[in-house]
Amino acid sequence: MSPDVDLTVPKTGAHSALKRLLALDSRLFQVAAERNWPGAEPVLPRLSRSANHGVLWFAAAAAIAASRTPRARRAATRGLASLSLASLTINTIGKRSVRRARPTLDPVPIVRRLGRQPITTSFPSGHAASAAAFATGVALESPAWGAAVAPVAFSVALSRVYTGVHFPSDVLAGAALGAGAAFAVRALVPTRAGSAPPARPRAELPALTEGEGLVLVANTASGTADRARALRDALPKAEVVECAPDDVAAELEKAAGRARVLGVCGGDGTVNTAAETAMRHGLPLAVLPGGTLNHFAYDLGVEDARTLARALERGDGVRVDVGSFGSGRKRGIFLNTFSLGVYPELVRERERWSERIGGWPAGVLAALRVLRADRHPLQAEFQGRCRPMWLLFAGNGTYHRMGLAPGRRLDLADGVLDVRVVHGGRRPALRLLSAAIAGPLTRSPAHAAVQVRRLHLAGVAPGTLLAYDGEVTEVDDEVWLEKLPEALTVYRPLPHH
Repeated sequence: MSPDVDLTVPKTGAHSALKRLLALDSRLFQVAAERNWPGAEPVLPRLSRSANHGVLWFAAAAAIAASRTPRARRAATRGLASLSLASLTINTIGKRSVRRARPTLDPVPIVRRLGRQPITTSFPSGHAASAAAFATGVALESPAWGAAVAPVAFSVALSRVYTGVHFPSDVLAGAALGAGAAFAVRALVPTRAGSAPPARPRAELPALTEGEGLVLVANTASGTADRARALRDALPKAEVVECAPDDVAAELEKAAGRARVLGVCGGDGTVNTAAETAMRHGLPLAVLPGGTLNHFAYDLGVEDARTLARALERGDGVRVDVGSFGSGRKRGIFLNTFSLGVYPELVRERERWSERIGGWPAGVLAALRVLRADRHPLQAEFQGRCRPMWLLFAGNGTYHRMGLAPGRRLDLADGVLDVRVVHGGRRPALRLLSAAIAGPLTRSPAHAAVQVRRLHLAGVAPGTLLAYDGEVTEVDDEVWLEKLPEALTVYRPLPHH
C-alpha cells in the first residue's frame, strides 16, 4: 500500500518523481516484510524496544564512560549530546514537517511486530536518528569506541523496518539527520583531535625502551594510583615514585639527580613544580595527567598513560614556551595562566571548601561568595595608565574560543602572553560575565585584550593575591611578566608518516 504523505506538491515532473520514490519505498518495505531473516527474530524486536526513549544509548554511554579514560568519557558525553540534539530536532521539526502514515502491518509476520505500536507519524525515524547521532558522536571523539557502537546502531535502525514500524526512507532520513546532529555538536564544541596543537618545534629526545631512564613522581593527593599503575604496565622499566603533596618538590629534586627523563603525574600545580625542576636541571619532561583539569597535558595532546608511553618509546617531543613572573623577591613560572584580582580569591576560597564538599561544588560556592562580597577593584598601572580592574589574566600562549567550549591553546610555542583585563566598575559579576561572553574580542566596554612578550604592572598593593597554575601567593611589589620562548622540552605523541 502506498504511504499517506501530506505534501503539497504541484503536479509536475517533481510530483511524478516523488510518486515513483514513494512507490519504490513501499516495494522495498514489502520485500523486507516477506524476506526470511535468519537469527533476527529473537534479537531485533528486543533491540528496537530497548532503544525506546534512548534507554539503550544511556546504558551504552555509562558503559563507555566506565572505562575511565578521558577520551572515553568525552566520547560518551558527545554521543549523548548528539542524541539530545537529534531528538529535539525530530520532535519539534521532523515529525511535524511531513505527516506520513505508518506502514500497513499486514505483510509483517506477527512474531516480528512490537507489542505497542508507535502513534506518531512515520517520517523520519526517531530511533534511527538517535542511533546514528549517538554512534557518530562517539566515533568523532573516539574511532575505536565508535566502531564498537556502530553495529548496534545499525541493528537498531534496521529493526525499525524489520518490525514494520517504518519505511526504509524513514530510517535513511532519520539516520542522516542524526549524523548531521553529531556534526553540528562538533561545530559547537570541537573534538580535541580536531584542535590538536601543531607538532613543532620538534625536539631531539631520547627514546626510552620500556621506559628505561624515566623517573616519574606521582602526587597521591590527585588520585593517581590507577594512572601510575597503567604507566608501569606500559613501561615496566620506568621508576614511579608516589608521594604526598608536601613531599612532591623534594622527590622531584631527588628524581632529577638520577633520571634521563623527569616525569610527573598530578594536577597543574604539581606539573608546574616539575617543569621548574626539569628546566633547572636541563631535563626533558614527561607529563601524565593526574589532576582535575590537566590544562597543560591536554593542550599538549597527552591524555593517558598509553599516549605518553608511545611518545616516550618513540622519542617524540616538542619545545614549548613558559611564562615567568616576578614580584619583589618572588619568582615563578606558569605553564597555563597567571592572574590578579578576583580569580586568586576564588581559588583560595575553593581550596578552603573542596575537601569538605568536593571540587566542583566548592568552585560554585567560592564564585558565589567572592562575587557577592563587598569589595573594591584592584588598582594597577597597566600600559602607562592607573586602572581599576576586577581581573587581569595572562595566558602562556593565545587562548582561542572553540565554539561553546572553554578557551584552548592551539599553539604552545607562539611566543606571546595572552593578556585579558576586565575593567573595574560597580558590578563585578556582570562585567566578568560580559567579558566571558565576549571571549577573544579585542575590545568591549568591560574587557580588553592584548598580546605581548613582556608586561610590567606598577602600583599593585603588597599582599594582593596572585594565582599561577592554580597556586596562590601574594604580591610583594611591582609585578613583571615575561615570555620564555621554547624554554621547556616535553614528550608528546607526534604523527609518523
